[in-house]
Amino acid sequence: MEQILRNSFLFLSKNKALTKLAKRYGLKFGASRFVAGETINLASDVIRKLNQENLDVTIDYLGEFVDNEVEANEMADHCIEAIKAIGQKGLRSQLSLKMTSMGLDLSDEIVLFNMNRILKVAKEYNVFVTIDMEDYSRCEKTLEIFKRLISEYDNVGTVLQAYLYRTVDDIQDLNQYSPNLRLVKGAYKESPEIAFPKKEDVDENFKKIIAIHMLNGNYTAIATHDDEIINYTKQLVKKHNIPKSQFEFQMLYGIRVDRQRELVKEGYRMRVYVPYGTDWYGYFMRRLAERPANVAFVLKGMVKK
Repeated sequence: MEQILRNSFLFLSKNKALTKLAKRYGLKFGASRFVAGETINLASDVIRKLNQENLDVTIDYLGEFVDNEVEANEMADHCIEAIKAIGQKGLRSQLSLKMTSMGLDLSDEIVLFNMNRILKVAKEYNVFVTIDMEDYSRCEKTLEIFKRLISEYDNVGTVLQAYLYRTVDDIQDLNQYSPNLRLVKGAYKESPEIAFPKKEDVDENFKKIIAIHMLNGNYTAIATHDDEIINYTKQLVKKHNIPKSQFEFQMLYGIRVDRQRELVKEGYRMRVYVPYGTDWYGYFMRRLAERPANVAFVLKGMVKK
C-alpha cells in the first residue's frame, strides 16, 4: 500500500493542470507545513526564526514547469530577489534552485544566461547557490553545466543522488573541482535499469558516497532524515577525525523538527531546506510520497477544516 501511495503522489506531482490549479488556490490542505509562504517577505520571517535557533537555511523559490524564455527569466528574477533579501536582511541562508526553472529544457544559452546573472549577484552578496538535481533524464546535462559554472564561480554547488547507479562515478569525476555537494537519497521515480530499486541498496550506496566525498576532503552536506545515515556519518567523522567545519546535516522544513534541534545541541551544523512561492504543488506531492506520516498529517488537516 505504501508503494502504491508513493507512486500515485509522484505521478500527480508531474500533472501540469493540477499545478496550475494549486497556484490559483494557494497553500491549502497542509502544504503550509512544508512551504514557508508565497512571498520572499514571508519566507524571510521563517528564516529569521530558524536562525535564532542556530539553524542555517537554504531557500528555494519553487517552480516545476517553464515553457518559454520569459518564464525562465522571471524565475531567475525571483532568485535574484531572494539573494538580495538574504544579504540586505543579514539572514544566514543559501539559495537552492532547479535549472529546469532557469531554462534547462529550452536551451543552453538561456540557462547559462540566467545562471550567470544569479551567480554574479550571489557573489556580490556572499550567498552560496546549490543546483538541485532533478530526474535522471536531466542529470547529465545538469552536471555538464555545473562543471562550466564551477570553473568560473566558487559559490556554486550541486546535488548527487544515492539511488542512481552512476553516482559513485560522478562523485569521483567531480572531485577534480573540490566541489561542495549535497548528497541525498533521491526523490524521483526511476527505472531499476538506472536506479537501485531496494531501500537497503540505496542506503549502502548513500553511505559509500558520503565516505568517498568526505575522505576526499570536500565539503559535504548530508541531506537526510534517516537516523541510520546520520549515525553512520557521526561514526565516520569520529573514526577519521573529520572536522565539523567540513560537513553539515540538512533536513526539509517541517520534517523532524525536534531532530534538527537535537543535532544543533550536539554541536553539528544543521541546515533547513525552506521552499516558498506559489508553485508549491509538485514539491508538496513529493513530500507526501516520501512518508506515510506526511499523508496522515494532511488528512487530519483536511478533516479539521
